[in-house]
Amino acid sequence: MIPYLKKGDKIAITCPAKKLPRPMTEAVKVLEGWGLEVVQGETLLASYHQFAGDDELRAKDLQRFIDDDSIKAIIAARGGYGTIRIVDMVDYSRLATNPKWIIGFSDITVLHSHLHTNYGLQTIHGQMPVNVPDASSQSLISLKKALFGQEVTYRFKSYSANRPGEATAPVIGGNLSLLIAMLGSASDMDYNGKILFLEDVGEYLYSIDRMMYTLKRAGKLDNLAGLIVGGFTELKDNDIPFGFSVPDIVMNLVSEFNYPVCFDFPAGHIPDNHAIIFGKHLHLNIEDYNVTASYI
Repeated sequence: MIPYLKKGDKIAITCPAKKLPRPMTEAVKVLEGWGLEVVQGETLLASYHQFAGDDELRAKDLQRFIDDDSIKAIIAARGGYGTIRIVDMVDYSRLATNPKWIIGFSDITVLHSHLHTNYGLQTIHGQMPVNVPDASSQSLISLKKALFGQEVTYRFKSYSANRPGEATAPVIGGNLSLLIAMLGSASDMDYNGKILFLEDVGEYLYSIDRMMYTLKRAGKLDNLAGLIVGGFTELKDNDIPFGFSVPDIVMNLVSEFNYPVCFDFPAGHIPDNHAIIFGKHLHLNIEDYNVTASYI
């Protein structure tokens, strides 16, 4: 059980992937407004090609905060690309005896997956410091609630036809491209009996289709408890249109299964990116266009 945060706790910001375009002033102000003490890693000012420092520096920065028992949560400053380059360079064993929240999304799916598979740790898919200037107030409130152990319940309308049903199971997942990158590795998750959350950004529609087929061929879609589809944004198409939307692609591949499926969940590469606590049991209730999700 990871201790929830309380006022006065320290939270560290590190950058395990792409380098930052600007100081994280607004994010620090938000976190301090929650009563937290913010510690900024060396990577926030580092630059090595497109990365926030070379692999050794980024791994060392993350390791420092994992090993520091005074740090109660670690939030990734941004995603981009680079976490997979350092995931095997870090010793996570301290988290087994002194667990702490790891927060981020997109490229940070690598850490979510690795920590869930190897340590059974809960982690938080939520807004990162680089996104704070454009983040909706509700998305930031949801992150605060998740970190401080307050009740988290989401009710929203889907614009696509869902597959109704109910499920209660741990929720896992993240960025589709990164989940594909984890397949067959030491960071690959067991999807059986889980509620799977998926999101992605900037991909071609045919690529989404190919990645979903890859998940199915790997048996990852066979025994889910439920499927949540979040933001699939800034999608691209070819000169000859692919012809299928994301809901079309997903429902084609899960049509033989009976578990509930919902679309338009408010999480992903969107300003209204609500926090999801990976590894925690979620009760999912899907009606035709109305969805309720609450943690138990």
